[in-house]
Amino acid sequence: MKKYPKEYLEEIKLRTKVSSVVGKTVQLKKRGKEFIGLSPFKNEKTPSFTVNDEKGFYHCFSSGEHGNIFDFLMKTKSLGFGEAVKTLALEAGMQPYRFSKVDEEREKRFKSYKKIFQFFSEHFHNKLFENGNKSALDYLKKRKLDLDIIKKFKIGFDPWKCNFHETLKKTFSEEEINSTSLFYKNEKSGKYINRFNSRIIFPINNLSGETIGFGGRIINKDSKLAKYINSPETEFYKKGRTIFNLDKAKNLRSATDEVIVVEGYMDVLSLFNFGIKNVVSNSGIAITENQINLVWKFFPNPTICLDGDDSGQKAALRVAERLIPLINENNKIYFSILPKGQDPDDFIRTYGNEKFLSLISSKKMIQNFIWDSFQKNLDKNDPFEISKFEKKIRIIFSAIKDNTLKKYILEEFLNKIKNLTPIQNTRNNFFNKNFKKSQILSETAKLHREKKHISREELKEYNILFIMLNFPQVAQLKIEQLSEVKFSTAKSEKLKNEIIKLLSDDISQNEFKSNLKITFGDKIIEIEKCSNLKSILEKKNDSEKLELLDDHLKELEEMDRMKKIEFLENKIVKNLDENSFSELIKLKSQLNRD
Repeated sequence: MKKYPKEYLEEIKLRTKVSSVVGKTVQLKKRGKEFIGLSPFKNEKTPSFTVNDEKGFYHCFSSGEHGNIFDFLMKTKSLGFGEAVKTLALEAGMQPYRFSKVDEEREKRFKSYKKIFQFFSEHFHNKLFENGNKSALDYLKKRKLDLDIIKKFKIGFDPWKCNFHETLKKTFSEEEINSTSLFYKNEKSGKYINRFNSRIIFPINNLSGETIGFGGRIINKDSKLAKYINSPETEFYKKGRTIFNLDKAKNLRSATDEVIVVEGYMDVLSLFNFGIKNVVSNSGIAITENQINLVWKFFPNPTICLDGDDSGQKAALRVAERLIPLINENNKIYFSILPKGQDPDDFIRTYGNEKFLSLISSKKMIQNFIWDSFQKNLDKNDPFEISKFEKKIRIIFSAIKDNTLKKYILEEFLNKIKNLTPIQNTRNNFFNKNFKKSQILSETAKLHREKKHISREELKEYNILFIMLNFPQVAQLKIEQLSEVKFSTAKSEKLKNEIIKLLSDDISQNEFKSNLKITFGDKIIEIEKCSNLKSILEKKNDSEKLELLDDHLKELEEMDRMKKIEFLENKIVKNLDENSFSELIKLKSQLNRD
């Protein structure tokens, strides 16, 4: 029977938590560093089944069953080993291993590839400590990197004109060496030259801790060469699928669900040197969807920390726009932007560990970061700019693939937009801004709390009807406004219209009310019972009664307008319609004018 390559199986295990596989079959609860649940192998009432992600196994105390993710699928789903491997490989985002001649050849190439990189890494790590390369070691010490960190990360130095190609040819074929892209050919001399000549070398590892690429940093300030370079992409090194230091940071996943994502190798090393070990880097490229998915396998709450200059902020926004479709209820993304002119390396060396962590603690969730970034320079008095802004934000948030999360983020946005401009007031602050709330209205608010069986809107309508029924001379002064306002129930609306009709007739107070009781007796009794104005109005003159009626009419009108606004906002969430959007802006403009 053909065997799967050890590296292939290890890659699957590294990408897959035992708890995520077991959790599809067993209901697990977190207990310390482990998960616990009822055994899938034996009927039991008391949980004895444990899962340990850090160690990569499950154990059942009641049945004695023990194993890894492959064992679990084989035993609970009755799968063969090959079927289990294929299933888990696909879930881990890997291609199934087919044991073809092509796959076998690829595996051979990978073994020689890794050996060359290991040989190269160890050779130039040792070169760093040779007397002739003191300037390189001094550079690292100047950057406040401890010797332990230098050795832990196997940082090296490739001296000028050190032709390592010839050394490798003693053990490997030219084809094997060239597949690494560690060298380039000088067209004039025909000789192969080290790509990282005169550079500090940072080994880039895969999740298994095997070196598959390098980053290089020039130390000569006067050099016209690029400050940083990376290994070109190869068959086994893909920049968009590799995260620097994730092989070490992943071991912390049982202690924390957070990780800091920075831009460069030195940022990682500096933070690590200051005790912040849950840090990784996207290594010179804008973080990709594949990279964030890889980070999420170990840390559900990454914080992307970028430079505070204009280019850094713009880059951060582009990253946020690209990544927000991927977030879900289990996997979040945060952003933390450093002060202008600072990168993580500069900041922590200048201000220390505590201040850096304090800055990170003020991180923003990705949707809030996007919102703040776009509205920061927005002209809030320009309706055309606001329109463009809203459409842009809505497009971005609508790209979220998790429909439930998308719904709530859009709702959050719609709540925020109410406070976006001077013309967009909330329900809570409208009256404070637009008219002085009377003492009378304040008194009715107190009594409203005792009338919880009817809505706030209905109470306002009942109070208006109470004034119309008992003080028709006051209502007469507001007959035009009363005609225009619409009540929430058909019976209240009908009663209001009948009162307005009678107010136009020259009849006595007693006759006025008697006529109404014939048709609306029950309704009038209900109004008299529910209205909270009787005791208040006994002490008020006609002018104060008129003021109270006016306040109630304004508030009722505003309630109606807010209902229309809410309806339009909900409509726009489902379908961004130009007419609905224009009507929404118009209604919100009226709030301010009124």
